[in-house]
Amino acid sequence: MSSETLIYIILAGIIALLLALFQYKYKAKGASKKNALFAFFRFLSIFGVLLLLINPKFEQVNVYNEKPNLVVAIDNSNSIKYFNQEENVTSVVKRIKEDKTLKDKFNIDVFSFGNTLNASDSLSFTEHQTNIDKAFKELGQVYKRTVSPTIIISDGNQTYGNDYEYAANKYNQPIYPIVVGDTTRYSDLKLKQLNVNKYAFLKNKFPIEAILVYNGDENVSTKFVVTSGKNTVYSRNLSFSENDNSKILNFTLPANSVGVKSYRASLIPIATEKNKVNNSKNFAVEVVDEKTKVAIVSSVLHPDLGMLKKSIETNEQREVVFLKPQETIGQLNDLQLVVLFDPNNSFKSLFDALKLQNKNKFVIAGPKTDFNFLNSVSEYYQHDITSQTEDYQPVLNVNYSSFIVDDLDFESFPPLLANFGEPTFSVPFESILYKKVGSINTEEPLLATFEINERREAVLFGENLWKWRAQSFINTDGFNAFDNFTGKLIQYLASNKRKNRLNLDYQSFYQGSSNIIVSAQFFNKNYEFDANESLNITVTDKVSKTSKTIPFILKNNNYQVDLSTLPASDYAFTVKATSENISKSGNFKILEYNIEQQFLNANVSKLKTIASQSNGSSYFIDNYESLIKELTNDERYKPIQKSSKNIVPLIDWKYLLALIALTLAIEWFMRKYNGLI
Repeated sequence: MSSETLIYIILAGIIALLLALFQYKYKAKGASKKNALFAFFRFLSIFGVLLLLINPKFEQVNVYNEKPNLVVAIDNSNSIKYFNQEENVTSVVKRIKEDKTLKDKFNIDVFSFGNTLNASDSLSFTEHQTNIDKAFKELGQVYKRTVSPTIIISDGNQTYGNDYEYAANKYNQPIYPIVVGDTTRYSDLKLKQLNVNKYAFLKNKFPIEAILVYNGDENVSTKFVVTSGKNTVYSRNLSFSENDNSKILNFTLPANSVGVKSYRASLIPIATEKNKVNNSKNFAVEVVDEKTKVAIVSSVLHPDLGMLKKSIETNEQREVVFLKPQETIGQLNDLQLVVLFDPNNSFKSLFDALKLQNKNKFVIAGPKTDFNFLNSVSEYYQHDITSQTEDYQPVLNVNYSSFIVDDLDFESFPPLLANFGEPTFSVPFESILYKKVGSINTEEPLLATFEINERREAVLFGENLWKWRAQSFINTDGFNAFDNFTGKLIQYLASNKRKNRLNLDYQSFYQGSSNIIVSAQFFNKNYEFDANESLNITVTDKVSKTSKTIPFILKNNNYQVDLSTLPASDYAFTVKATSENISKSGNFKILEYNIEQQFLNANVSKLKTIASQSNGSSYFIDNYESLIKELTNDERYKPIQKSSKNIVPLIDWKYLLALIALTLAIEWFMRKYNGLI
C-alpha cells in the first residue's frame, strides 16, 4: 500500500469521526452513553463508505515450493520389439514411475514417441518411424523455463527427421539416455539407401542409385541383385573390406509397359551375418505414357516464376517451360496448360489463340498486370481498375468441391500484393481462397476456378507466391505440403475430365513404413460438399482374397481413412456412399519394408554424445538402477521456492459491504427503539 493511500485513509478516519461527533454531540447538545454508541456506529458506516471510495489495494503473497520435473521419453517404435526389449523397457518405466525417492523429489511426466510425441505411457512398440529430433523439439517447448532432467529410453536409431544431436544441443536440460538393444558389433552388409524416381515414361530407361555399406573386419564377396517377380533384371558382383566398406551403384532399368512395376533390390548375405533384413529393399515405379507440359508465359521477371517451376516439377510427370507470349502460340499443341503471369497488351495474340483452341489456362494477375487489357480479353470476369494496391491474406474455402484441398494453415501465410478492387464473375465459379484484409474476412475470391465450354480456368489476384512456399516450409519443415497443393491445382487445370460427385485422392503405391491415407470428397446433386454422407471403403487383398470394410471419418473438408495397419500386398478397393448408389474403385500396392528393422545395433555413441553435451549421463538398460541413485543424489535438482503475489482491491471484500449495512441497520433500530425516529 502506498503512503499516499495511507494518508487518504487517515483523512477518511478523521472526516468520519468529525461527522459522527457533529451528528451526535454538537447537534445533540450534550453527551450520553447512547449518543456515544450512536456516534460509534455512524463513524464505522461513514468510514466504511469512504474506504470504498478510496479503494485501497492489498497484496497477498503466497510462498510455495515447486519440485523439478523428471521427463521420461520412451521409444515406442517397432525396433524395440525387434531387439526383444519390450518387456525390459516396460519394467524400467514401471520402476521409475513407482520409485518413492523419485516421486518425492520430482514431478514425473511420461511420454512416448515414434513419429510423433504423445503424452502417454501406453506402450505398444508398433510405431513404424522414430523421430527423436521432433521429440526433443516439442519437449523443449513444453519445459522451456523449468528444471526438467530428461530420461530417454531408446536404441538411439532415428528413421525420420533431422539429426537429433542438434535438437538435443538446444534442449537446455540434462539428458540421461538408457540404451536399449544389442551393443555387440557384428559383420553386416546393408543396403543403406535406394534412390529412384516415383515415375518413369514408357519406352525410356529410369535411373537407380544404390548405396551399399559393409561393417566388419574381414574381406567379403557378395552379389547385388535386382529382381522383378522371378526374373533378374540387374546383377553385379561386389567385394568389401574393412577399408573399402561402401559402394555407390548407378544403373538404369527399362520401362517397357504402363503401370506400377515392383522390384526387389538385394545384397546376398554372407555366412556370418546376423541381420539379413537390412540387405533388401522393395521399390516400385509407375510407368506413364505421357508427360504434362506446362508453359509459364511472362514478359516480366519475378521470383514467383522460378518458384512455380520448382513446385510444379516436384512431380516428375510434369515439365515446365518458360516462354514469351509470341513464342507460345506455335507450341500450343504440345502444351496441356498455359500459366499467364501479369498479362499485358503483348499477350493479345496468345489470348486469341487460346480461345480459338479452347485451351485451359491459369491467369496470375498482380500489380504489374494491365487490367484494362485483361478486362477486354476475359469474357467471364472483370476486375475494378485502380492504381491502388492492397495486401490480401488467404482464407480457405472449406466447401470447395472441384478437388480435395488440404488446409495448409493458410491464415499464417504472408499476404499477397494485389490491386485494390473486387473481381466480378459472369459465370458460376468456386473460390479456393478468399481475401482477408487485416482482421476482416471477405467473400471476394483471391484464387478461383470455373469451368465453361469444356474448358477449365483459374485466376489468382495477387503475386509473391514464393513467400507462401517459404512459410509452408517453416510450418512443416518441408515443401511437400505446398507442392502438393500446387500439384492438385495444376492436375485439375491440365485435365478436362467431367466433374464427379465422388472424388478420391490416393497413391498407386506406398512404402510399408509410411502412413497410408485415402481421402475422399462427396458432393450432393448441386455439387456442394456433403458432410452428412457415410462413406465406406472395402479393401480386398488380391493375394489372400480377404476383404475388410472400414468407414471414413470426416476431417476438415474431406473424408479420410487410415489403412496403415494393412500388410504389404496388392489391393483393390471400392469406396461407396451408403445413402446413394455412387461408388468408385481403384488399386494400390503396399511395398514390404520395415525401416525399424534395418538397424543391427543400438546407436550408443550418439546417445553418449547427447548425454555428455547436456551434462547428463548415459546408462545401459542392465544398470539403470544407478541412474535412479544419481538423480536422487544430484544437488542440481532441488525444489525451488516460489511466491505468487495477488493484489486485491478493497472493493472486492464483501465483508466490508456487509459491515456497512450492519452498522447502519443497528443504528437505525436503536434510534427507532429509543423514539428518536
